[in-house]
Amino acid sequence: MNRRIATLVAALVPVVVLGVTGSVVTVPFAALGPGPTYNTLGDVDGVPVVEIDGTDVDPTAGHLNMTTVAVRDQLNLFEALGFWASGRQGLVPREEVYPPDKSKEEVQEGNQADFEESESSAELAALHHLDLPVSLAVASVADDGPAAGVLKVGDTLVSVGGTAVATASAVREAVSSRVPGDSVDIEFVRDGTAQTGSVVLGARPDDGSMGYLGVTPEERPGVPFEVKFNLADVGGPSAGLMFSLAVVDKLSPGELSNGEFVAGTGTIDADGTVGPIGGIPYKLIAAREAGATTFLVPDANCGEAQQNVPDGLRLVRVQTLGSAIDSLQAIGSGGDAPSCS
Repeated sequence: MNRRIATLVAALVPVVVLGVTGSVVTVPFAALGPGPTYNTLGDVDGVPVVEIDGTDVDPTAGHLNMTTVAVRDQLNLFEALGFWASGRQGLVPREEVYPPDKSKEEVQEGNQADFEESESSAELAALHHLDLPVSLAVASVADDGPAAGVLKVGDTLVSVGGTAVATASAVREAVSSRVPGDSVDIEFVRDGTAQTGSVVLGARPDDGSMGYLGVTPEERPGVPFEVKFNLADVGGPSAGLMFSLAVVDKLSPGELSNGEFVAGTGTIDADGTVGPIGGIPYKLIAAREAGATTFLVPDANCGEAQQNVPDGLRLVRVQTLGSAIDSLQAIGSGGDAPSCS
């Protein structure tokens, strides 16, 4: 008996030993398996998954499918064994999906919040890639922070210490490169009026040798059109990459998918960095069964993906939005793309 089988049996046997009917009592496991896939270039119930209003949109073709993992909870003994034996699902301790210190509703709300944040990051990453306007607003100011009394929520940041800033990371770099006690001039726009203020930097709470401004900057689209993502009942941050690719595809000439069936997964930051996700084996199955021939894999997931890749599915390693686009363009011209092998 291998370790995987032994672990499962050890967990489930107490239910049988107690003489309780397996079809009634639930087991402390959840089943993970292939979930629905959605073409981010297509429609769901007649509504575009990625909708752009207020500007011309380039025609698209093919597929850029986001993938999901289906979670099945409240399993009885026989259901758990059936899912495990299918080879298409896996069992994990229920607490890995629903932590004991949170209700199921709280977990779902958190997943929905992550999904909405991924939509925002996907749009910003696409706009940065296309060199379209993005503004940097002050989202919060610490009451006792160095910038209190100089900056207000809603101000648009232009430069810090003479360095132009367009991203939150640019603000952090401009400030952390200085030391506490340094005075920096900050250019900003408030109510349509350009202003300049001077702030004496404090010390960062986690590193007293680095400067601290005491504000939270937030990137916001600065374009005269609106991007909407129209998917309900989907949670988590892993659709970010595919959403961002769809926005780029619709706002630029040509077809990123080259008319082919491309699927993928990955979180994305506003700067275009692609991050790892969970459930990659099930997403690969879902993509291949839907018809995908190419799958975009976050770099950190490549090892697990390589061990579980279905026949006929090419794995493409991606680290950033730009690298994903470069790979798709290379494939379209008959070239090579980084793989997970």
